[in-house]
Amino acid sequence: MPTLSTDERRALRARAHALNPVVSISQNGLTESVLREIGASLASHELIKIRVYNDDREQREAYLAEICATLDAAPVQHIGKLLVIWRPNPALATAKQSPRPGGRSRREPRRTKRSFQGA
Repeated sequence: MPTLSTDERRALRARAHALNPVVSISQNGLTESVLREIGASLASHELIKIRVYNDDREQREAYLAEICATLDAAPVQHIGKLLVIWRPNPALATAKQSPRPGGRSRREPRRTKRSFQGA
């Protein structure tokens, strides 16, 4: 299970603030199909929110521990009925860092043909 420093955890919580839950755990609990869906979501997003429809806090903490242990993910936050987890994805990290096609990192300004000639 990856470990996070306090600063990394704070940055991930800030990124997760605007996210909507992508997986829900309801009355059937943490089944194998729910774990597969969480794994697929982590593979495509790295950082996800999970909503747990259960009033028992200890059960939600057990779900968080089991998800992180099974999927090799790091717990970011457990607030109320929301769980935030993160798993690094090397493919996404290289895709974010790769340069744009054509070798330019951003658009170059246009050059005009006319130039102002003062009198």
